Amino acid sequence: MGVIGLGLIGGSLARALVGAGVPVVATDPWEEARTAARSAGMQIVEDVAGLCANRPELVVLAVPLRAMGAVAGELSAGLDAEPGWDPTVTDVGSVKGPVRDAIRDAGLAGRYVGAHPMAGTENSGFDASFPDLLRGIRWAVTVETSPGRRGDPSARPRGDLSARPGGDPSARPGGDGSAGPRGARGTDGGPASGTGTDPERLAAVLRLITARLGGTAAVLTDDAHDEAVALVSHVPHVLAGELLGLVAGAPVREVAVGLAAGSFRDGTRVAHGDPRRTEAMVTQNANWVAPALRLAARDLEMLADSLDSNAPTGWFFDRPEPLRGRRPGHANGTGVNGTGVNGVREIPVRETNPPPEHRVPLEGDWPAALLERCSAGAVVVLMEEATAVLA
Repeated sequence: MGVIGLGLIGGSLARALVGAGVPVVATDPWEEARTAARSAGMQIVEDVAGLCANRPELVVLAVPLRAMGAVAGELSAGLDAEPGWDPTVTDVGSVKGPVRDAIRDAGLAGRYVGAHPMAGTENSGFDASFPDLLRGIRWAVTVETSPGRRGDPSARPRGDLSARPGGDPSARPGGDGSAGPRGARGTDGGPASGTGTDPERLAAVLRLITARLGGTAAVLTDDAHDEAVALVSHVPHVLAGELLGLVAGAPVREVAVGLAAGSFRDGTRVAHGDPRRTEAMVTQNANWVAPALRLAARDLEMLADSLDSNAPTGWFFDRPEPLRGRRPGHANGTGVNGTGVNGVREIPVRETNPPPEHRVPLEGDWPAALLERCSAGAVVVLMEEATAVLA
């Protein structure tokens, strides 16, 4: 396994893989990170070219989103220098559409399977990494099903605004999610014909997640992933920053900080991280984040107007009812693995003899079958030799 980038996620992944007995070769552009990783007992090389010389079977890009294109280009050059080397390429980025574009521009699209571990802390750097961060968690794994343009958020329904006071369905915000045409594959490590993700490479990534890391995987399109994480990750980061910013600029700042308790602490935790990392994450997913922020701003503005006019406000406080009582990562409010640094999460129990309806044979267009099932809420919990097991 090759890991490029030894920050919080890349470092935690490398630590977890080493702990699972997987040979790992890793690199990072910062000498301090390389030195710390060597001290942790890892095989470290100086650069991407050195990693390529070790010819790992799977390469994980764990670099900041703003560096993804440059590093993908270095990896492509390393491939040219190693004839016969045929690695699968994946990543751990929190946005998938722009990463796929960078991978395609580097000529690596046919080798690529997108991945995003749904874990993290407000800290960064190799010193903040630890192996349990990525053990037994939910991952999103993204596939490409057809060529063309990425989805346009303005073409998607954003909720029934007509049910809200003052709501106007015709005024839904949108954004241009176009990213240009996606070319056919065949010269960059992918199938000679067709446009879907290589099934063997997808299986390799799913086996890594479920077998080596004890996790589960939701197989999605890039657009479904990016829209979902905009709602449950990127917008919460923005709102956390707004909460912290409100207090930072208030004349009673010191009094407010002295009185702050659990609600403020929990609501602003992620805002204490690296602001440049958060900014990159949000701006890279702007096509999905911006419409959601406009809806949130509209709701808050309507709430403020209701408060000013002493009008009813139940419409606002009752809207979360369908999800009230369900904790993040849980189905129907129950889980089996307790809590962790990322909050409560559910890890489906791996059945020793799952029924047929929980199995997808690895034959035909099985990636499309997984995509359909996972889009309806299923997750891959185990990859057998000829079957994917779902829960």
